[in-house]
Amino acid sequence: MGDCGAPGDVNSNVLVAGSTGDAQLDKAVWQWLSWDKNQKTKEQIESLLQNGKHKELRDRLCCRLTFGTAGLRSAMGAGFCYINDLTVIQSTQGIYKYLERNFSDFKQRGFVVGYDTRGQVTSNCSSKKLAKLTAAVLLAKDVLVYFFSTYVPTPFVPYAVQQLGAVAGVMITASHNRKEDNGYKVYWENGAQITSPHDKEIIKCIEECVEPWNGSWNENLVDTSPLRQDPLKKICDSYMEDLTKICYHRELNVQSSLKFVHTSFHGVGHDYVQLAFKAFGFQPPIPVPEQKDPDPDFSTVKCPNPEEGESVLELSLRLAEKEDARVVVATDPDADRLAVAEQQENGCWKVFSGNELAALFGWWMFSRWKESCSQDADVRNVYMLATTVSSKILRAIALKEGFHFEETLPGFKWIGSRVKNLLDNGKEVLFAFEESIGFMCGTSVLDKDGVSAAVVIAEMATYLRGQSLTLAQKLVDIYETYGYHISKTSYFLCYDPPTIKRIFERLRNFDGPQSYPKCCGIYNILHVRDITTGYDSSQLNKKSVLPVSKSSQMITFSFQNGCVATLRTSGTEPKIKYYAEMCALPGHSDRSVLEGELQKLIEALIENFLEPDKNGLTWRSV
Repeated sequence: MGDCGAPGDVNSNVLVAGSTGDAQLDKAVWQWLSWDKNQKTKEQIESLLQNGKHKELRDRLCCRLTFGTAGLRSAMGAGFCYINDLTVIQSTQGIYKYLERNFSDFKQRGFVVGYDTRGQVTSNCSSKKLAKLTAAVLLAKDVLVYFFSTYVPTPFVPYAVQQLGAVAGVMITASHNRKEDNGYKVYWENGAQITSPHDKEIIKCIEECVEPWNGSWNENLVDTSPLRQDPLKKICDSYMEDLTKICYHRELNVQSSLKFVHTSFHGVGHDYVQLAFKAFGFQPPIPVPEQKDPDPDFSTVKCPNPEEGESVLELSLRLAEKEDARVVVATDPDADRLAVAEQQENGCWKVFSGNELAALFGWWMFSRWKESCSQDADVRNVYMLATTVSSKILRAIALKEGFHFEETLPGFKWIGSRVKNLLDNGKEVLFAFEESIGFMCGTSVLDKDGVSAAVVIAEMATYLRGQSLTLAQKLVDIYETYGYHISKTSYFLCYDPPTIKRIFERLRNFDGPQSYPKCCGIYNILHVRDITTGYDSSQLNKKSVLPVSKSSQMITFSFQNGCVATLRTSGTEPKIKYYAEMCALPGHSDRSVLEGELQKLIEALIENFLEPDKNGLTWRSV
């Protein structure tokens, strides 16, 4: 969003504040001080300038936000590479320019704007304020804007885009990131997150109009413009009605005495999960009182990510024990992801991984389809999808049951676009997921949705209880039927991009130039796929079937012992993630042997390929 070489001449303003002695940096400082009307962020830049903090000024002002796996995401604060009032205005101006070029009816069809409950006092920055500024840019250009009057789950924005026939939408959220962060997630007219080339073209448009237009700062337009509509009631009612399409046992739900605890992790989920349970005929889940209401500081958890497991679910589990509830459902702060825990016979809690939940959801959605489909329904018209770093359990179910399974690149934006394509071609998509607890049950929303997933898991648990089974017991049954898929996912923190690049370049030149490793410790490697470069040794032409993604690092190793392991950088955080899975055939049921083999291979992978001590990587701490 403006770099040190962005348009604009240095004038006396910057010299009054103090010159850096670097003409390019002076230009960037001048731009910021000229354009930013947020007093707090303006003062942050002025203070750095006065204190001679030129390196930090350069870090903040001389690079731009770019689209990752979840749109634009960064810390809140002053600077062109941070999320703040000015960068959100610039982003929206770029989007306006791009949409105006692509849609002759853009102004009539309109644009959807939603937001979560994040905020930062020191920057006078909140999701709602950023959403108001997003709306202001468009309203000032006479665009119809559907602006939600209160915070909503992220899935409501893609849902609204499709329901209202809008050309696009934005959700202001940083999902489960740390409290310092915020983000800007863009959805296209098909209800899926934008993918290439839209993201790159939008960035170009942003760069063409970095100076705020007249009216762009007028956040009061959402209260005064006749072009602003509030879609909240219509979308909420319609969403809850559509949800019942994937409710199969309402009579069981109504009669059930099974209790559920729900935590919304200080985010948006409480009201909407309560309504979803009501739509399925359930009694409302018991909320965790300390975490029920929005709190931008996420004050009861170390990090607001339910994926971190038992350590962040402490309050939910204790409440569940007190209330005699056997199942806990946890939505992340923007309610697009879901964690689930179940109390076992011995009193301990099992927190399911994303891959384990996907096995349960996959079994459930297919078995319900099988039970309720018409006689002439063709299983070959049915699809399920997963990202390539996720478990292959759906592939195993698909092979045995006869439906189709497809993989996409990591990130739900790829799943959403592919699902829309399949639907447009008359296919039926039952379920899709990514291992980081993102699930899409049905196709009302073409994105991950923690609200629908929460109530589907509740119905599944209720149904299984009628068969004297727990979720954990059913999971074992699924693995016995389709083959054990034992997976482990974790990460290292690395705040130094050159180190990350060096780690991956070493793997590409392991035994010499352009030569990938042939083994990892004692484990022989059969195939290597490098999504960053487009190489795949398993293909005849050595080219990857999945699209090349040069903006991130990702290499997958297929081992002789049946293990598949992937190393990749996160699209939203300073992490190197690893994903490893042992896929066994049905009948190979010695789980402990598989787990032991997987653990040894992961240790070899870390020691030989990541070299955490040598590279100064920080182990994940939970």
